[in-house]
Amino acid sequence: MTDDLPENDTAAEHEKWKEKGVAMRTFFYIFGTHVFAGFIWLLFYLGQHAPK
Repeated sequence: MTDDLPENDTAAEHEKWKEKGVAMRTFFYIFGTHVFAGFIWLLFYLGQHAPK
């Protein structure tokens, strides 16, 4: 068992894979933040229009 990378796994391909991971993580963080903000907005909206 060796620690050598396969010949087709170059540093450029590894960097592209890392960039894809960062982009995907960023998308999910932004999406998740907007979902959370929408939920908070919904709570305020429902609280404001609740029968008193």
